Amino acid sequence: MSNIREPILQPVPILSLRPTQMTVGMREVKEKRKRWRAHTSKKKQARLLGEHMIPVVLGPDKKHYVVDHHHLARALHDEGVKDVLVTVIADLTMVDKDAFWSVLDHRRWAYPYDGKGERRPFRDIPKSVTGLKDDPYRSLAGEIRRAGGYAKDVTPFSEFLWADLFRRRLSRKDVESDFASAVEKALAIAKSKDAIYLPGWCGPASDG
Repeated sequence: MSNIREPILQPVPILSLRPTQMTVGMREVKEKRKRWRAHTSKKKQARLLGEHMIPVVLGPDKKHYVVDHHHLARALHDEGVKDVLVTVIADLTMVDKDAFWSVLDHRRWAYPYDGKGERRPFRDIPKSVTGLKDDPYRSLAGEIRRAGGYAKDVTPFSEFLWADLFRRRLSRKDVESDFASAVEKALAIAKSKDAIYLPGWCGPASDG
């Protein structure tokens, strides 16, 4: 099985990309859209696209399956961008179609969990970035990382692991109605010993 990590210099239509997860944090998507709009010139936007290629796995159906940067792909689509550059991190065209999703799952390249944090059948994963649903806890997890609540970690889907912790402690209604207050509470949770098992945990603040 080859891991070729070769950029596809021919642009790929965003709508042809196949997600490997079910949700994104729409607040995160909106932030990325703002950053994109801040690059007003076409030259700056082209450079940004070149610097943020979408990592994909090539499937047995020759389609490109996104294994990271779902938020960016959705944001670019929502901003009217038609095509992106991708980097193929693995060629799985030889894998049997019936086994493909199981291979992705075992390689930690898929996250088939819904907005309630519940595992779903692979067939429920959307066929396009337009089908990605909002998980406000994923947005909360992203905000907590940026605020220093935990460190960026290479563990796949680590933000979703943090999102699930906050999901168990804070009501969705509170997160959606008063995000600032939810951030304050989630920061305290992130620094507690209850989060010690999660990737990027930074420990409680020192008293000294």
